[in-house]
Amino acid sequence: MGVAIPVGMYGAAFGAAGIAAGLSIWQTSALSLLLFSGASQFAIVGVIGAGGTVIAAILAGVLLGLRNGFYALRMAPLLGVSGVKRVLASHITIDESTLVALAQDHEKVEQVRKGFWFTGLGVFFFWNLFTVIGALGASLLDNPSKWGLDSAVPAAFLALLWPQLTSRKLQLIALLAMAMALALSPMLSPGLPIISVVIIAFIAGWNSR
Repeated sequence: MGVAIPVGMYGAAFGAAGIAAGLSIWQTSALSLLLFSGASQFAIVGVIGAGGTVIAAILAGVLLGLRNGFYALRMAPLLGVSGVKRVLASHITIDESTLVALAQDHEKVEQVRKGFWFTGLGVFFFWNLFTVIGALGASLLDNPSKWGLDSAVPAAFLALLWPQLTSRKLQLIALLAMAMALALSPMLSPGLPIISVVIIAFIAGWNSR
């Protein structure tokens, strides 16, 4: 719960950002309920709010959500689930549930599974709850964007990214990506500059093999 509640409360920022981007309360809530991937959700509303196309928004969300697939490769043999339970497990395979699960003693599989399920379901509940709260609160404002709620998206990305820059190499990659996105922004539609900088990550990953 020490992970689930603080992370879940962050959903209020997404709820407000969704309304500021022009989505309805139901559309914003549906993204949290059905997509349930914080960074991908912020990417989608960020692109839409900036005037980008739906396709660009989806591509940005998909690229950021790919990491969950790699988490699943690690978690699947540890969880050992099938059927409906496997579908549910895939939906809550996120940064936090994976991290808490893998922080347990791997020889105690039951502890790993408890860490995964309690964290994943906890974040899911509180994230969706606070998404509704944030969306309802923002919808009561006459013009959400003039309150600066649209800044929630870049602020959220910065908060997600900053703790990950633990080495000079990662900091350099982030700076190059930022410079490339800024350089491409005047020439490409909203959302496409962010998608384009993925090439830097691929080059960096290939060179580190």
